[in-house]
Amino acid sequence: MSFVIYNRLEQLFEQNFSDIAQAKANGRKVIGYYCLFSPVEIALAAGAIPVSLCGSKDDPIEEAEKVLPRNLCPLIKSSYGSAATDTCPFFRLSDLVVGETTCDGKKKMFELLGQFRPLHILQLPQSQDSGATLPFWYQEVKRFKERMEEETGERITDEALSAAIHLTNEERMTKKSLMDLAKTKPSPITGREILAITHKISFFMDKRKGINLIREFIEEIQERARQGINSFYPKAPRILLSGVPVGIDSDKVIRLIERAGANVVCFESCGGYKSVSLIDETKDPLQAIAEKYLATPCSIMSPNPGRYELLAELIEGFSVDGVVDLTWQACHTYNVESYSIGKFVEEKFGLPFLHLETDYSESDTEQLRVRIEAFLEMVKK
Repeated sequence: MSFVIYNRLEQLFEQNFSDIAQAKANGRKVIGYYCLFSPVEIALAAGAIPVSLCGSKDDPIEEAEKVLPRNLCPLIKSSYGSAATDTCPFFRLSDLVVGETTCDGKKKMFELLGQFRPLHILQLPQSQDSGATLPFWYQEVKRFKERMEEETGERITDEALSAAIHLTNEERMTKKSLMDLAKTKPSPITGREILAITHKISFFMDKRKGINLIREFIEEIQERARQGINSFYPKAPRILLSGVPVGIDSDKVIRLIERAGANVVCFESCGGYKSVSLIDETKDPLQAIAEKYLATPCSIMSPNPGRYELLAELIEGFSVDGVVDLTWQACHTYNVESYSIGKFVEEKFGLPFLHLETDYSESDTEQLRVRIEAFLEMVKK
């Protein structure tokens, strides 16, 4: 990442934490969430501050394993460990934490997490059959709205919901514009830059500030491209990273791919293109929120046709040369789905496909490096 962008991002990130602490001291509620299925618009409409919570560091996992099984997903262990060790400042500030029943590991971990903070659990259906499951999910979204009204003492109006939807849609479109920069060949932006910008800004209290900052970064990166400054040579392999969510501290696969001379041009994951689909602003706001979040193409959905549709769109739109599918150890839904994803990529698009299963530690870095470099040799042929 360019020194200028990194420094500005770090400064504003540190200031953001101070801003949240001050707002909380002034009486605003802070709502922590872990997952893309959490409808942040409802918290915004209640005047609360929705913040993303920590779950991408390896350090807290040792403490978490005193309570949780060692053979559990590192994201779950890191999330719990960050709370147990009080090393996530955003968790510390949270008045309420929102969990969701995506996988068995997370929903049981949330039972234990309740000893640290009040929880609200969203009971998520695992089918996207709108006739069968949307009415149930709508009631869950409505129940969360009622909990937020109780928590904040504010009545959530349709007008407030519509305004929140408009703001988050603008945020999604701006984030997509940043990620779309990588469609250019060669890309003027690295995968690690995309990750750093989107990950850090996901913690911002002031979404308008985050939107404006992303726009500044877009202009800066476009100017860099106009000057002919690119991080990759024109024929560098263009890699799509699919699978589990990745954070700044769990980015070893991205580092290894880009150090080997390839460019991660897009992320299909929760922090990438799964997160930028819009909410329909012409519909009843609560209904539109329910529909948008239920349609998220996560591997916990069975079946999960939206993931294949998104992959096809990204492979074609980004002129992808190969697909790397990342699974965290013990993430069974992504692990099982990887077989079908691999067949889809290879048979429909004729592209090389690599499935990697790993955790947050650096212990297997050399093994991963060898596999990635061998894969990239296939991509170059």
